[in-house]
Amino acid sequence: QLQASGGGLVQAGGSLRLSCAASGGTFSRYAMGWFRQAPGKEREYVAGISPSGGNTGYDDSVKGRFTISRANAKNTVYLQMDSLKPEDTAVYYCAASQNVAYYSGNINYYKSWGQGTEVTVSS
Repeated sequence: QLQASGGGLVQAGGSLRLSCAASGGTFSRYAMGWFRQAPGKEREYVAGISPSGGNTGYDDSVKGRFTISRANAKNTVYLQMDSLKPEDTAVYYCAASQNVAYYSGNINYYKSWGQGTEVTVSS
């Protein structure tokens, strides 16, 4: 089970940190991803991290502004979002894929999903 939190309303240029807490299973065996879905749009990949945390990847739209990290001892993955833009407004979801060695930007790679946390960036 995944529980995302940390969303809110922020002005353009501001920062937010999202958290996703996992329960059940062995967190250190999960590749984790963050996705987002804006109103009227499909869910899209934002960032991914390997089970150990040693490998990360980002969509070009957030590269250099967002940072994904994880604390396996706390069963938690984070998404630090800096220099936020109005186009970052969306519901953000964390996702997990068990017993894999790497992350992916493919939405179908992930079998477990959190409930989403809403991020609104005002101009």
